[in-house]
Amino acid sequence: MSEQRKPAEEYVVIRHRPGYRLRRTAILLVFTVVAAVVGYAAGLAQGGFRFSSAEESNQVLENEVEKLRDGYRKARQQLINLERGQAIDEQALNRARKTIVDLETRIVSLQSDLTFYKNIMAPSETSKGLQVDSFSLVRARNQENYDFKLVLTQVGNNKSYISGVVAVNVIGLRDEEKEVIALRDLSEDIADLGVKFRFRYFQDVEGSLKLPEQFEPLEIQVVAQAEGKKSSQAERTFNWDDLTEN
Repeated sequence: MSEQRKPAEEYVVIRHRPGYRLRRTAILLVFTVVAAVVGYAAGLAQGGFRFSSAEESNQVLENEVEKLRDGYRKARQQLINLERGQAIDEQALNRARKTIVDLETRIVSLQSDLTFYKNIMAPSETSKGLQVDSFSLVRARNQENYDFKLVLTQVGNNKSYISGVVAVNVIGLRDEEKEVIALRDLSEDIADLGVKFRFRYFQDVEGSLKLPEQFEPLEIQVVAQAEGKKSSQAERTFNWDDLTEN
């Protein structure tokens, strides 16, 4: 008596995919390494590097840059290994590449902060005392306002506090006539003509400004005046187009 066959629907076809599980594991490994490093960097960014001691901040930055570089090298090697394989999940690979780019951007940002602190602690002979370090402008989401950030520094001799006032003016044209407008008249965040400051290493002045209609901005003029024993003046002018070209 012949053996009865089972119905066709009871048979299950199993296709063997060589290396699939290994490749998936490799991809997960890349994300684990990169996500850990990026998460660590993001935590540092949220916590902030600007402590009361510039020496402490400088050392912390040096340590964290080295950690990020080590994690970045590992993630890059994993990515190279994945790219050499075949039939890699393209979507997962693209995500890994994007994360690598984000990590590179974060490292550049940390290196910029590191340079900032080193310049404060070890300045050149021609740049000591009160300094107008930088002024930045970023278009706000509503496209009508600009977010600004002014950074003042005390370079070199920063064992004691320095205090005074800083004035910011926007210079431009209206009806083909030169016009100078105080930041106080453009920003709800600034109440006085001169903004008071007091710091050892640096101080940020941040807020939002809105330009009047028919006004064409050309320059930002910053004048900082220190008072008391450290009486001095620092002045710097920024080109509007250079600040907003990005």
